[in-house]
Amino acid sequence: MSIRTPPTLLELAGRSLLRDQASAISALEYLPAELFPPLFIQAYHRRMRKPLKALVHAWPLTVLPLGSLMRLPPFMDLQAVAAGLIQEVEVDYTWDLPTLGTFALYLGQMSNLQSLALCHIKHLKKLYLESPSFLRGRLDQMLRCLQTPLDKLSIWLCWQLTHSDLTHLFQCPNLRQLKSLRVYAANLTDFSPEALRALLEAVTPTLQDLRLGNCGMVDSQVEAILPVLSRCHQLRDFTISENHLSVATVKKLLCHTAWLRSLELQLYPVRLECYRTQETVDQERVALIRAELMETLRELGQPRTIRLDTKYFSCREFYLLAFS
Repeated sequence: MSIRTPPTLLELAGRSLLRDQASAISALEYLPAELFPPLFIQAYHRRMRKPLKALVHAWPLTVLPLGSLMRLPPFMDLQAVAAGLIQEVEVDYTWDLPTLGTFALYLGQMSNLQSLALCHIKHLKKLYLESPSFLRGRLDQMLRCLQTPLDKLSIWLCWQLTHSDLTHLFQCPNLRQLKSLRVYAANLTDFSPEALRALLEAVTPTLQDLRLGNCGMVDSQVEAILPVLSRCHQLRDFTISENHLSVATVKKLLCHTAWLRSLELQLYPVRLECYRTQETVDQERVALIRAELMETLRELGQPRTIRLDTKYFSCREFYLLAFS
């Protein structure tokens, strides 16, 4: 015999409040914030369109549980939600293909959206291989349908993105006012840098945060974006760690970012030759590289602090180089 979990006090309070929809709507401005999520789910379960719309417009928290809503049996479209919630959206791997595709159709109705994060897309590997156009088509659709430019775009663990996907991404007109671009674990090894360079060219007046970590970038790709990078005068954080760059290229990066007065965080990779077997670091080689880069900092004569980052989590270390 199974024992049902009794409802919480918050759930009971929500049920009581929703018995009278008009009273529930008028009481929203006096409700504690913690009552909104259970009330939101209950209103959806009970197909109460007016209270649901009112809840979205009065939402006091930074997160609205869209994932929970989309896993429930549908009774209405998401126009009530899209017309509100929404300044930041994060899409996680827990959403399956149909859910992600359905949600993509409503991004264009989110008139207040400023930040879009696509996380852990590698978990859709099988779906992507079965339908090679899925990510490209959906990614392009999700970005093209936006009515307002994004401030922030984060893409994490997306090794299955093709060069075509990335080209579509970097050419999206709604990214032309980005303040933050974070790409981690996307395969840029053979990617032509023209699209990325064009995007950086467009966002030089606004870009504050640029992170290209563990993307398989090589010297020639980095050198292609150096001139435009040197004009990103609002840049505060710059990360290009866990990439296969030579010391010569890191020196060029130091030279081209030397006059970016707002730049505070700079994270560069430890050269691959500094690793031994078993993912351990050769400290003597690291010391030589640090000395070489320190000399470059002295020659530039600009006070700054940079960090070198090792690639493997088993030996994750940061090496500080400071010149003042």
